[in-house]
Amino acid sequence: MPKVLTAGRPWRVILLFAVPLLVGNVVQQLYQAADAVVVGRVLGVDSLAAVGATGALLFLLLGFAWGMTNGFAIPTAQAFGAGDHAAVRRSVAAGTVLSGATSAVLTVAAPLLAAPALRLLKTPEELLPEATTFAVISFLGASTMMFFNFLSAIIRAIGDSRTPLVFLTISCVLNVVLVVVAVAGLGMGVAGAAVSTVLSQGVSVALCLAFVRRRVPVLHVHRDEWRVSGVDLRRHLRLGLPMGFQAAIIAIGTLAVQVRLNELGSDAVAAYTTAVRVDGLAVALLASLGLAVSMFVAQNLGGGRPDRIRRGVLQAMGLSVAGSLVLGVVLVTGGSTLVGLFVGDGEERVVEMAAHYLLVNGALYVVLGVLFVLRGSLQGLGQTAVPTLTGVIELICRVGAAAVLGAAYGYSGVVWGNPLAWIGAVVLLVPAYVVASRRLALQPVSEPVVPEVIARRRITRLRHRGPSARKPVRRSRVPSA
Repeated sequence: MPKVLTAGRPWRVILLFAVPLLVGNVVQQLYQAADAVVVGRVLGVDSLAAVGATGALLFLLLGFAWGMTNGFAIPTAQAFGAGDHAAVRRSVAAGTVLSGATSAVLTVAAPLLAAPALRLLKTPEELLPEATTFAVISFLGASTMMFFNFLSAIIRAIGDSRTPLVFLTISCVLNVVLVVVAVAGLGMGVAGAAVSTVLSQGVSVALCLAFVRRRVPVLHVHRDEWRVSGVDLRRHLRLGLPMGFQAAIIAIGTLAVQVRLNELGSDAVAAYTTAVRVDGLAVALLASLGLAVSMFVAQNLGGGRPDRIRRGVLQAMGLSVAGSLVLGVVLVTGGSTLVGLFVGDGEERVVEMAAHYLLVNGALYVVLGVLFVLRGSLQGLGQTAVPTLTGVIELICRVGAAAVLGAAYGYSGVVWGNPLAWIGAVVLLVPAYVVASRRLALQPVSEPVVPEVIARRRITRLRHRGPSARKPVRRSRVPSA
């Protein structure tokens, strides 16, 4: 249900909002890991590598869509924090129109580009048929992913991070069941894994729509509000496009890494794919805290609480650093064991290479945790230039590592692309947030206008005034004629 983020201790509000996101991301990563386990153990390492070879390409287009829908939800959160429900509905309408248009383009164009793109990425010939099949089916179902992300984003924008978790969990459990049936039972190969994901996401879209219709009237768009103005569209694009491009820029760097891995052979592709599955669990936890900070900042900006924004970001930074240290220790000490769950016996070389990836990345998770919190805070403030520029920095670092370090040191050089990208981004984010924080310190604090908060304060005042103040005033009755 809707919940304001403009009252209560900032660290507690952020943490409570982030926990469902954390759990949801873990669940999502676990079901992706289940896909990898089924594909790797039933179909073999080559099929696992074929699915992994599509990862960068899928992230390029679908990651763009995911980033853009999260950008569309920022105006929704700002309007909700300000208590302007009409603006909330206009934001939902604008985001729906833009999400639908993007889905149509992806569904039509992306499947046609899948095979040429995989060849351009120098995908090994033995992996190309299965990789193409997996990518085409995933792109054909892009609209389900797009609308689930958008619906989840606007539900989170009004302070409800639990409901998307419930629907995501249902979708993930269904996906695991369908993958086992399609791949291990029906023998559909990697196509079965892709179809299972599309079907399970379709179910989650239906659940989100039913929930909004029955339980969240603030998101019900009236008929006349579907006539979206150009101003609303431009505002949402101004926030959505940079966040989408940011994800796409990062994905381009991942594509450069994929090209280098393809040149290093199937073992390198399989090792990197497996390591990314394990690493994704940790990254998802830190990313969830960044998203929670973004929604917290957006609502408090709309509610006129710059003081809470500054306190909340600092407290979230502490949470992120502590979590990063714990996650880093787990992956550094237990990387080989975790990787062994994904591949069969006799693949010691793949396990060794994947564990090396986890060692390098896990040791520098603290930098990644700081990155997510600072970038999320700037995005919640509506800033787009610096977060986008950090994406460009990450692109340069990843491409440089793949091209230069990969050529000199092979797989080990490629692995250093992520930590170098994180360090480069944080170098820019720290001064940018310091400037933004100083500007917030100069802004006046406004009284919250959310009815729930006003009602709570009125009750508090009445309690201080004593019992007599709470007695209702009796009105004199006028006799009827």
